[in-house]
Amino acid sequence: MTRTLVLLAHPDLGTSRVNTALAAGIRDLPDVTVHDLYATYPDLNIDVAREQHLLQEHDRVVLQFPFYWYSAPPLLKKWLDEVFEHGWAYGSKGTALHGKSMRVATTVGGHEALYRPGGLNRFPVTDLLRPFDATANLTGMDYEEPFIVHGASSLGDEELADHVRSYRELLLDRVLQPAA
Repeated sequence: MTRTLVLLAHPDLGTSRVNTALAAGIRDLPDVTVHDLYATYPDLNIDVAREQHLLQEHDRVVLQFPFYWYSAPPLLKKWLDEVFEHGWAYGSKGTALHGKSMRVATTVGGHEALYRPGGLNRFPVTDLLRPFDATANLTGMDYEEPFIVHGASSLGDEELADHVRSYRELLLDRVLQPAA
């Protein structure tokens, strides 16, 4: 079974109905570790050795965060800057992450129509996430297709439950079949 580390990076998880539901929906899965960065590092001082050890214990890394200002929350960026060190994660001797995979799981307040050519934000979210793809490539990780929840600010209960179910299935390495 694939061991998955979910790096949950929401600056105020208590106010996020969708990220809270997604995280709660996977906490009981076998071989899935949900690691809340903001709860672990409220002072923003990252224990790099601890984080690198966590990465080494897992096969897949999922970066779960709210998408705003076309990027990730600041602690996740800091985490990447500090934990993915030259000589450890990349460079001629940086092979610690080779063969692992990375996926982004993100929630977007706006609807998908706003994220396309001609839309308000001009680009699909998948295009705006390309720096994560480049990071995975640089560190020798396989970049998996992002899990994106659009319209997070207006999801109904049924839609949210569907997204939680899809997220669970994705982390269980199953493809959820559409209802007939």
